[in-house]
Amino acid sequence: MIHELRIYHCVSGRLPDLLRRFETITLGIWQKHDIRQAGFWTVTIGDSNQDLYYLLEWESLAERETKWGAFQADPEWIARRAETEKEGAIIASVSNLILQPTGFSAVR
Repeated sequence: MIHELRIYHCVSGRLPDLLRRFETITLGIWQKHDIRQAGFWTVTIGDSNQDLYYLLEWESLAERETKWGAFQADPEWIARRAETEKEGAIIASVSNLILQPTGFSAVR
C-alpha cells in the first residue's frame, strides 16, 4: 500500500469553496472511480489556514495512474469543476507526494 499526500493551497478566502466541492461533488465522482481517501485535514495552527491536506490510498503506482487518469478525464468532473470555478480559481497551487510506509509505521 502506498499513500499519496496532496496539499491544496487555496486562493485567499476560497477554502470553504474547495471543502464544499469535495463534500458535494468530488467524493461522489471518486467513488465512481474507486478512489479511496484515508483522510482530510485543514490547518488550525501552522503556516497557512488556507490549505487542505488529504491522503489517498493506492495498491500501486499503476493503480494510481489508471484511476487518477480516469477521474481527471471524467466529463462529469470536468463540467462540475468548471461550474465551481465560474468566479475564478479556487486552488493557487498543489503539492503532491507519494509516500511509502516505513517498516515500523502503524499505517501500512
